Parts: sequence; structure tokens; C-alpha cells
Amino acid sequence: MKKCIIWLRKDLRLHDHPGFAQAIEQGYEIIPIYIWDKSEHRWQEGAASQWWLHHALIDLQEQLSALGGKVFIHSIEKGDTVSDFLVKLIKQYEADAVYWGRRYEPEIVKRDQSIKAALKEDGYEVCSFNTHLLFEPHTVENKSGSHFKVFTPFWKNCLTKKVGGLIEVSKDQWASAKWCNAPASSTVEELGLLPDIPWDKEFNELWKPQRNNGMERLAEMVTSKYKTYNDQRDIPSIDGTSQLSPYLQWGQISAREVYHAFSNSYTDTAEKGFLRQLFWREFSYHLMFNEPHTPDKALRTEYEQFPWEKNEAFLTAWKKGQTGFPVVDAGMRQLWQTGWMHNRVRMIVGSLLVKHMLQDWREGASWFWDTLVDADLANNTMGWQWIGGCGADASPYFRIFNPIIQGEKFDPDGTYVRKYCPELKDLPNAYLHKPWEMPELELAAAGVTLGKSYPVPVISHAAGREKALAAYAQFKGSIS
Repeated sequence: MKKCIIWLRKDLRLHDHPGFAQAIEQGYEIIPIYIWDKSEHRWQEGAASQWWLHHALIDLQEQLSALGGKVFIHSIEKGDTVSDFLVKLIKQYEADAVYWGRRYEPEIVKRDQSIKAALKEDGYEVCSFNTHLLFEPHTVENKSGSHFKVFTPFWKNCLTKKVGGLIEVSKDQWASAKWCNAPASSTVEELGLLPDIPWDKEFNELWKPQRNNGMERLAEMVTSKYKTYNDQRDIPSIDGTSQLSPYLQWGQISAREVYHAFSNSYTDTAEKGFLRQLFWREFSYHLMFNEPHTPDKALRTEYEQFPWEKNEAFLTAWKKGQTGFPVVDAGMRQLWQTGWMHNRVRMIVGSLLVKHMLQDWREGASWFWDTLVDADLANNTMGWQWIGGCGADASPYFRIFNPIIQGEKFDPDGTYVRKYCPELKDLPNAYLHKPWEMPELELAAAGVTLGKSYPVPVISHAAGREKALAAYAQFKGSIS
């Protein structure tokens, strides 16, 4: 019987998976594999993403076990390459075909093209599929046949296209699937994805990284939550967003599943507000694929001359949630404790870093990459370039968020700040987002001593704004 390797990557699911569907249809003996590259390489998943991956792999293993199959886990040590290792596995399993879901990171695109060409030359059947997006990045073009650099025209163009249907496999087909009975492989635990120091306590309390839980969140969004989405999505103290991003990032749920969950009433304005975020994700991949320099350099390349000021003290205070701006510190502490941060707060903390502090947007992108459970190279890159004024649809650099006003506007009763900055819990709302303005005796009565129990701002808003505008003027002068 012929054998087919299903090389799993960012598509850790059985449903709406064209690779599994085609392998079953062809009558192959199926060998699902996951390869963890432990060698030092660029864009290896950060610690928080590895935590999620550990649990997602266990969840997939359990789903396959119920069908009589298993995921064969392998890891690559330093000195080997994915290309060479995959060839070894093909020979070890005596496979005739290899299927995988396409990825769009620039270096991986080149590597996968090379692997596919070499395997085909050696006589193997090789198929790659779109398992991650609604539309392949190269299939969305503007009127001149080029790619989009502005979201709204991209979004309108996508609305004219038909999203592919879900790939269905019946219960009878799953029951008849043939699974490889190969030698034992590594266990998920042996990959060492979980932290040695238990910083993940609150991760376990907040997240359930299983597909079923993601589908429950999606069902909640479809039946009720979308109705309040537009009104509540900017309030960090409210569970007003879907929090589907990590499930999408690891492909436990497909983008098509999310889209089609809403397809019956797509014209609803509130619903479209949520689906717009799904297409924003599509746009980020569209840009990364067509502008492959963007994970490392600004889309607007002139910004490579921007006068960033490296300051380790600023960067450390920001990472630790010790900037002295309560809404920023609450966001950075939420990130560290839970592996996630509310999207509105992501913009606020990012603005403080790249504008008030004049730190390079890549410093923020790197920290988010390591600490977010939903760290996604395309989304992360686009988000930080938007904040830095150097990407597509970017917020102009001279637009500088006031962290005090942002806190008062989106956390008016202080619920969010008090949760993650408990040392400020007894401050009245009038001073919660600007404790330095509160009389010293009243601060002391509330148990706060600035500079000791809570930091003074690393830089005042006025000084930070002035500094950012001066840097921008210097930059504009250098490129004019």
C-alpha cells in the first residue's frame, strides 16, 4: 500500500484540511508528522507560542488517536536542516507522497519551493495546499496587476471574490482511513516546549488551547458576541473580543471555518466589523508575501534612516511594565502574565515605545514575538510598522497617543489598571491614570509612594511628545 506523509505545520487540525482529505480520497496509508526545529534559526517560535504549541500537539494527538492514528513527532538538532531531515523521514517511512500546508514567511517560501522541486525530481508525489488563509497572497491584485498597499481597497477587492468552501470528510471516510503503524517517535513532552520555570501559571488558568474550546469561542461570537463587538472591542476590561487569534495562528481552526460561520448573514454591519479583522489578517500576509523585506525592514524604506535612540533603561522599564503610565504598565503585565494583550492596549504600549521613548519598532516586535501566544510574523510585523508610521495604512508618526487620555477613555473606571497594577487599586479614578498629579499625602494614604511602590513616568508625556516630533522633523529633513 502506498504511503503519504502529511507534514503538519500551521494547520494542526483534521477538519477543513485538504491534505488529509486528499490522502484519504487517494487511499494512502497516512503518516502525519510534526517536525520541531530545535536548531538555532530565524523566527523560531517564542516561549509563549511554544507553550501553546505543546498543548495544541497533544490535542491533535488525542483527536488522531480516537481515529486509530497518531502524530509522529520529530525534532531537528543543531547542524541539520529541515530539507535534509524531511528526506530522511521519507526514506525511513518508505513514503511515496508528501503533502503540506503552505506557509508564507519569505525564507520558508524559498525553502519549501526548493524542497518541492527536489522531491518531485526524485519521483515523489508532492502537493502543497492553502490551509492558512482565505485567499493566497498572490491571487489578490489591483487593477494594474500589482499587490495592494492600502487596506480598504484590498478589503473591497476581497469582498468581490468567492471564499472556497470547507473541505468535508465524512465519518465513514474517517472510519475507513488507513494509518501508518510506524516505529515510535518522540513524545510532545520530549520537545521541551514548556518552560523550566513555571511562569505559565496564569496561562493555564486563562487558556484552553484545544480545538473544541476554540470552536466554542467561535460559536459564542456567531450567536451573540458579534452584536456588541463594535461597541466593546476597545474596552480592555471587557471580554469583548473573540480571542481566536492563537487558534488561527496554529491552524486549530481555519480562516474558512471562521468566515463561513458568519456567511448566512454577512451583510450585518456588526458582523462585518468582526470579519474586517479577519481580512486585516489576510492583508498582513498579502503584504509580507509581496514585500518580503518587511519582517526586517520598514515597508516604507526611507524609515530605515529614522533616528531611533537605543536606550536599555527605557526598554527594560517597558518590558517589565514599570513605565509609570498605568494603562501601559497594565498592558505589559497582562502580556507577561497571560501571553496576550488587548488590541487597543497593544497600540497604546507600542506608541509609547516608538514615540515617547524613540525605541526602534523592531525592539517591540521582538518582545511581542517572544511573549504572545498568538505571535504571528505577518500580523506582528504589520502591527508594529503601523505604530511606527513606516508600514501600510500606517498611523502617521506625528500622531502620538497620549497614554493618560487613552487610559481615561478606554478604562474610565480603572478596572483594567487595578487588575494588573494592584498597587494602584486604592487610587480614585480621577488620579488613577496620572498618579503623579495626586497630592503626596493622599497618595501615601492610598499606599502609594512614587519611585518606590510605583514608578514615576520614565518620561513625561509632554517631553516624550516633543522628543518624538523633533526626531520626526530631523528625519523629514534628512530625506528631503
